[in-house]
Amino acid sequence: MKLLKTKTVRRGLIAGVGLQVFQQFVGINTVMYYSPTIVQLAGFASNRTALLLSLITAGLNALGSIVSIYFIDRTGRKKLLLISLFGVAISLGLLAGVFHESTSHTPMISQVQTSHFSNYTCPDYSSAKNPGSWDCMKCLKASSPSCGFCASSENKLLPGACLLSNDTVKDLCHGESRLWYTRGCPSNFGWLALIGLALYIIFFSPGMGTAPWIVNSEIYPLRFRGVCGGIAATANWISNLIVAQSFLSLTEAIGTSWTFPIFGVISVVALLIVIVYVPETKGLPIEEIEKMLETRNLHFRFWERSHKSQEKSQAV
Repeated sequence: MKLLKTKTVRRGLIAGVGLQVFQQFVGINTVMYYSPTIVQLAGFASNRTALLLSLITAGLNALGSIVSIYFIDRTGRKKLLLISLFGVAISLGLLAGVFHESTSHTPMISQVQTSHFSNYTCPDYSSAKNPGSWDCMKCLKASSPSCGFCASSENKLLPGACLLSNDTVKDLCHGESRLWYTRGCPSNFGWLALIGLALYIIFFSPGMGTAPWIVNSEIYPLRFRGVCGGIAATANWISNLIVAQSFLSLTEAIGTSWTFPIFGVISVVALLIVIVYVPETKGLPIEEIEKMLETRNLHFRFWERSHKSQEKSQAV
């Protein structure tokens, strides 16, 4: 294929498509699509509260895009990408730690509390050989049929009841001024998870949210720009589909506390890819970018080359 045989285009595609793929694989659309679910996994029981809190992430994402307009030409594309990915990795590490603590320290199941709703006890709990070892997370993982956790009326962190999950039981639980949990368990770390999500968006949006599109609009030779831009956009949406479809399955299979570290590791890999393969295009004319991609053999020196070129152009 002529497109890939051209050194300039091939190197541009490595950088451009790589950025578009990693934009999705660091997990942004899991946060945007499933933020109410993530908030509930962090220990917020109310659907309305989870939805309202999730609006914060949408607002921060929009604000970050506006901020990027100011910094993109002052800071540079590559530097903004590096700062963004570093912050994203730190934020994902924080989220992983919060969810690990949340899932490791959940309220126990009380036989007394559960027997209070004797007709609605979770079948798996009733047939368990050692029900005294059950906690909230084990209750929520019951699948035949699904079960929920009705928190203690005195304190949500005290032992509660493991019950069948349906609207009738939910209403009974709420009728006694108790909180009803079906996704996540009661936790004191919920607000830390919100802070982690907010930091994630604050770091992602100005850099990885906008810079990949800008770099893709600058990095290809004019005669191949339409085709290469289309390839990069296609890669972005395919990656979006993969991540969006796999997130809930991952959280169910390995837990939220292990899902976010996976995104964190991908963020670190993306950081290295940006350092090695993505050139700085700030202030460079199209001809200079094409020449840089054509003549440079060591990808990790792109950054150095672009800065030297920029200094020459400013001196002229």
